[in-house]
Amino acid sequence: MLSITFPTISPILFEFGPIAIRWYSLAYIVGFIFAWKYIQYLSRQKGLFNEKHNIQPKDVDDLIFYGILALILGARLGYVIFYNPLYYFSDPLKILHVWEGGLSFHGGLLGIILTIYLFAKKRDFSFLTISDLVCASAPVGIFFGRISNFINAELYGRPTDIFIGVIFPNTNGLHRHPSQIYEALFEGLIIFIILNIMIHKYKKLKHSGFISGMFLSLYSIFRFIIEFTREPDVQVGYFFNYLTMGMLLSLPMFLFGILILFYSKQNVSKK
Repeated sequence: MLSITFPTISPILFEFGPIAIRWYSLAYIVGFIFAWKYIQYLSRQKGLFNEKHNIQPKDVDDLIFYGILALILGARLGYVIFYNPLYYFSDPLKILHVWEGGLSFHGGLLGIILTIYLFAKKRDFSFLTISDLVCASAPVGIFFGRISNFINAELYGRPTDIFIGVIFPNTNGLHRHPSQIYEALFEGLIIFIILNIMIHKYKKLKHSGFISGMFLSLYSIFRFIIEFTREPDVQVGYFFNYLTMGMLLSLPMFLFGILILFYSKQNVSKK
């Protein structure tokens, strides 16, 4: 087994009086800034799209602004509903205590999807065109988010003695999978590389929905597999002795990804 020494990095990047900037906050900031600039860049590349669109930089500015609000709200409510409803419904004010932790990727995804739908409908854009642009940039934010989970020693993996092991602080001293690193690499870096090869080499933004379908399918597959190495939330545990909440939430995500890919292929064949 390869043993990794857990780095002694403070979750707080720096403090200025009562204000503390945490690595997790920085991950969100970097992810949103990257998405903002990269979506603007992609929208200016005329050769990447099948038809001329009228997405302007101001539209991207507004999309990111609403997306930030929707992601944080959706991620928080998703965690409350999917992972710890009894705790939060017994003391609803605790839902507002975001600084105590507790965000759900799948909840954030639902928030983003709703925002894209409303945004596209109001401004007469194609829903799939906007979602493709968002999905092309999203893995970078996921990458940095998972790295910050590792730095915070949270969402760590199950005990292991046959692969990579890390002894996380405030655990029982067992070597555990650095599942946050697995997720950063596969759900973040690898998906970003694959999607952008599809965009720049194979011009898949011309096939509306393809990038969105690929993102949903790849993320759900990687997440489902990596969940076998990740310690489930103690208040949730396992379903049917081995399934986790992350696995269950990934199943409909995979199904919708496949349906969107099928829809994209059917549209191409009709042209």
